[in-house]
Amino acid sequence: MDEQALLGLNPNADADFRQRALAYFEQLKISQDAWQVCAEALAQSIYSDDHIKFFCFQVLEHQVKFKYSELTEVQQQLIRETLITWLQAQMLNPQPEKTFIRNKAAQVFALLFVTEYLTKWPKFFFDILSVVDLNPRGVDMYLRILMAVDAELVDRDVVHTSEEARRNTLLKDTMREQCIPSLVESWYQILQNYQYNNSELTCQCLEVVGAYVSWIDLSLIANERFINMLLGHMSVEVLREEACDCLFEIVNKGMDPIDKTKLVESLCQVLQSAGLFSIDQEDDVDFLARFSKLVNGMGQALIASWTKLIKNGDMKSAQDTLQAIEAKVALMLQLLIHEDDDISSNIIGFCYDYLHILKQLSALSDQQKANVEAIMLAVMKKLTYDEEYNFENEGEDEAMFVEYRKQLKLLLDRLAQVSPELLLASVRRVFNTTLQNWQTTRFMEVEVAIRLLYMLAEALPVSHGAHFSGDVTKATALQDMMRTLVTSGVSAYQHTSVTLEFFETVVRYEKFFAVEPQHIPTVLMAFLDHRGLRHTSPKVRSRTAYLFSRFVKSLNKQMNPFIEDVLNRIQDLMELSPPENGYQALLSSDDQLFIYETAGVLIVNSEYSAERKQVLMRNLLTPLMEKFKVLLEKLVMAQDEDRQMALADCLNHAVGFASRTSKAFSNKQTVKQCGCSEVYLDCLQTFLPALSCPLQKEVLRSGVRTFLHRMIICLEEEVLPFIPSASEHMLKDCEAKDLQEFIPLINQITAKFKTQVSPFLQQMFMPLLHAIFEVLLLPAEENDQSAALEKQMLRRSYFAFLQTVTGSGMSEVIANQGAENVERVLFTVIQGAVDYPDPIAQKTCFIILSKLVELWGGKDGPVGFADFVYKHIVPACFLAPLKQTFDLADAQTVLALSECAVTLKTIHLKRGPECIQYLQQEYLPSLQVAPEIIQEFCQALQQPDAKVFKNYLKVFFQRAKP
Repeated sequence: MDEQALLGLNPNADADFRQRALAYFEQLKISQDAWQVCAEALAQSIYSDDHIKFFCFQVLEHQVKFKYSELTEVQQQLIRETLITWLQAQMLNPQPEKTFIRNKAAQVFALLFVTEYLTKWPKFFFDILSVVDLNPRGVDMYLRILMAVDAELVDRDVVHTSEEARRNTLLKDTMREQCIPSLVESWYQILQNYQYNNSELTCQCLEVVGAYVSWIDLSLIANERFINMLLGHMSVEVLREEACDCLFEIVNKGMDPIDKTKLVESLCQVLQSAGLFSIDQEDDVDFLARFSKLVNGMGQALIASWTKLIKNGDMKSAQDTLQAIEAKVALMLQLLIHEDDDISSNIIGFCYDYLHILKQLSALSDQQKANVEAIMLAVMKKLTYDEEYNFENEGEDEAMFVEYRKQLKLLLDRLAQVSPELLLASVRRVFNTTLQNWQTTRFMEVEVAIRLLYMLAEALPVSHGAHFSGDVTKATALQDMMRTLVTSGVSAYQHTSVTLEFFETVVRYEKFFAVEPQHIPTVLMAFLDHRGLRHTSPKVRSRTAYLFSRFVKSLNKQMNPFIEDVLNRIQDLMELSPPENGYQALLSSDDQLFIYETAGVLIVNSEYSAERKQVLMRNLLTPLMEKFKVLLEKLVMAQDEDRQMALADCLNHAVGFASRTSKAFSNKQTVKQCGCSEVYLDCLQTFLPALSCPLQKEVLRSGVRTFLHRMIICLEEEVLPFIPSASEHMLKDCEAKDLQEFIPLINQITAKFKTQVSPFLQQMFMPLLHAIFEVLLLPAEENDQSAALEKQMLRRSYFAFLQTVTGSGMSEVIANQGAENVERVLFTVIQGAVDYPDPIAQKTCFIILSKLVELWGGKDGPVGFADFVYKHIVPACFLAPLKQTFDLADAQTVLALSECAVTLKTIHLKRGPECIQYLQQEYLPSLQVAPEIIQEFCQALQQPDAKVFKNYLKVFFQRAKP
């Protein structure tokens, strides 16, 4: 072996050595006999370095996994012998191998098992057992190999091909017949031998039992001697967690419902008599988390049995099972309410399913009602944040609690389905008690009280948020709670979680303010002062900016009395923060977008006259325009690149803010009615010069492009005079991404204004195409994935542009480009349909071809087009689907084929019998298609129902492909 290269296997080696080691590994993988050197090194323990041993196993693993069939019988025998020799050595070595080497060795054993067990090595397990006997190091390897075999055969996380799945099923069937009883016996011997003196091996063995129990005969494990031993382990501190998991797997195994109930009940009796149900005496939370999972498994197993028995109509057994379920509820509640969230989280499934049973019963007993109430109280208590929760710097623990809260929310929703009245009454009681004394109550209790009110909106659903009409009891309760929320002064509570919950709830129940509008000013002030947009926490300010815009939009006309006041109060929040003075704005630019949108909505939805609206809109936008002009001048002069970037970002924000104010308008009509067209035209004139700025082009162009998109909707044809010069600037020295983003703008203009923009399109058609072709023809490095993807996206955009032009009835734009250019464009479409394996682009190309045939394919079409149809379009319809890359199992490709069928149908429609004659006598015979198939094809093409031909075409190409 290359000793120098092997030095690079050490994780502390420098980069050059590591690179050399990687290259060496690749070299050995390709080499014919390198594996033999590695096998010898392992069998004879030549190397003591752990990384080299691991490396040798990796080479062997590659050989077994990918090149095993190339080996001779003798070579295959050598690999078997090497592994057995290595295994024998494990029991004699003074020190055990490192865990990572043992695991890798086990993987190689498992790969060999999968390859050889059914043919060459049926005694695989017996050979290993005869070597290891009860030697602890040997047993360790045996158990690791069993786990690796299980991972190969049944690991749900590994995606297997159907061939591998069939092989795995056969392997499991053969193992069940030939060796599973012996393996189970070996596990029993290992457990019995090591349970008191080697907890590590015992736990490993329990893990193996748990893994295999899902696919072997359960009676081999669920019998007196095994279960008694497992139950014994439940009272041994170092074994009980693994024993718990093992029992969980046994309980989880699918079986007859009556047998399952008996099994669970017998387990429960023994566990209970062993004192394991006394949760309050147990302080080992890791064990309790596993125990909670076991109880959850038992509960869900009983519920699954109950469901099956009800379905089978066996009411007597179902009733017995229901009693068994009810008997576990007290234990379930103890675990649900446990202060450790992992323990509580593990029992939620049982709890959820139990509530589902109660939902199906016609009437609840007093005990069941008490259970529902107990679950409700537990959920309310467990929703509460603990003291350790870090609101300013949320980490992994916080994320886990957020997930846990989502699980509790599902329980709350299910409680609402079982007993909505009880839920409403409980929440109301907690809410009112807490809010009466919020000043002296801890933040987490205040937060959870408001949170519960918030959660009721989804737990007791209504259509369109109409919580305050309909059912009087519910409407009154919610209205009372909302009134308390907004009048209690709790919005001033000094904790971010309470503040945020307050604003979230106010926005969720915005319909309350239609019923009691007198509270709007109170809530508006909370949004606008130190409780909301001016809070000390950036997180609160940011979220409030979004919620404020939602609140204002939802209140619409009810905001009228407050508009000017609100606009004055938010004015300083809309300052465009310039990059030079280091001034830290209260809101980020993303948050400011919501404030600008809110301002726009307030002005547009107001009852002011058009003149007044125009003045207000001008007041809003003029500062942006003035700032923009100053900053653009500064950018042109700026030398330092960081400064240029900061200025360009600021300019981009200004354009973005102006764009966002226009979201209040739905179309040109509303802009005109508000007298605001002129203001936006002024903005356009202010922003467009940025396109000719040579610095920071990408940032500036992107902002202005977005603004133009908005203005096409808001100003319609008034934008048109600005488009030609804007386009000219945007096409100057642009890259793939620029073009890709520019084309949708042209598509929007084309689709909206159609013939109105025909002269402009004819003028810019070839310059745009030249810019696109120039970028597509740029040489790119072979492995540059991102460049290849950019080109693919640009190609799609180019075809989408042609589709828009032809689809908007403006084929003359193409036709008037001169014969040579027209031909060039047509060839690019043919190329797109056939040569590039991109079904999305191919589909678009066939749509363009169909449209052109429809427009130009008749008798009065352009000279030479009929020839083009037969020489190029018809062949494209066959060559594209015949390509190996045209995958008929892929949904996008099937859509492309569907458009290909439409193209052929359109050619037939336009050219009639001449098309059939060409296919029958010239084209299809040239593809060596059999005469009867040609006949069949032409008949299908002439069917009036297009769907018949589409289906036929798919079958036609499926048959044609090898």
